[in-house]
Amino acid sequence: MPSRLRIAYAGTPEFAVPALDALHAAGHGIAAVLTQPDRPAGRGQGVKASAVKRRGVELGLTVLQPAALRTPEALALLAGLEADLMVVAAYGLILPQQVLDLPRLGCWNIHASLLPRWRGAAPIQRALLAGDAATGITIMQMDAGLDTGPMLLAREVPIGPREDSGSLHDRLAATGAEAIVATIEDRLAGRIVARPQPAEGATYAPKIRKEEALMNWNATAEEIDRQVRAFNPWPVAETRWDGRQLRVWEAEPADTWPGGVAGQVVVAGNGRIVVAAGRGALELRRVQIAGRKPVSAAEFLNAHALDGVRFG
Repeated sequence: MPSRLRIAYAGTPEFAVPALDALHAAGHGIAAVLTQPDRPAGRGQGVKASAVKRRGVELGLTVLQPAALRTPEALALLAGLEADLMVVAAYGLILPQQVLDLPRLGCWNIHASLLPRWRGAAPIQRALLAGDAATGITIMQMDAGLDTGPMLLAREVPIGPREDSGSLHDRLAATGAEAIVATIEDRLAGRIVARPQPAEGATYAPKIRKEEALMNWNATAEEIDRQVRAFNPWPVAETRWDGRQLRVWEAEPADTWPGGVAGQVVVAGNGRIVVAAGRGALELRRVQIAGRKPVSAAEFLNAHALDGVRFG
């Protein structure tokens, strides 16, 4: 079996870029890069290429952007690649069985959790919301189920006490890049075989909805803190103040709880904003009014009085 493979690479967001770079740098032939079609994005809704497309173009690779994979045209296109392996990382399209069967070695997914925990679209945010101490990367042989296929490799990644989705995303993307190259090497050398996922411990990580970002001040300070970290950088935790949206980018449970009704600002001075929760209190470190830039608590207090305010 050759030590270098012909690979079809399917991915869309920033998470998938490091693995593409790693496979290319390892000398594998990238038969084509598959990514989602260009779509409107940003405030101006200008059409924007995906992060993977931009990187694929920079590397001089063939980039394909089918809107679906079940059409005869798409299947013929993929069959023509004659790939030994398809590597998938946050691609965003479901691979039908006909596609799964095309490569000689099948299709492998770089999944951002330790399966079977957090199958689905948002494993990074769900792990943070749940207060998990660790997560990781699983390289999985894809089947027709939702992240149910047998595992080839798993690498644990500890979650830091102040970790947010942005920093955890970047560390998992780097781990995934290293893991996919190592998995290919070990598989070709006969050092690993796929093993079924455990029957117990499966959880589902549904896609994040924007309405989940609204802070519930009746929850504990620790739960709200996890929400803030899980939703940074998207969709960003928010509360309501004087009829306006107030986004909370950074926060931390306060060392002491000076009492107060849930949502009430109990400290608003000396550069500190502390809000009572259902249990405990949360200190807001970095906030943003809609249409303005994020600022520190001290900068916000220089322009706004919060004495007696109750968020909600």
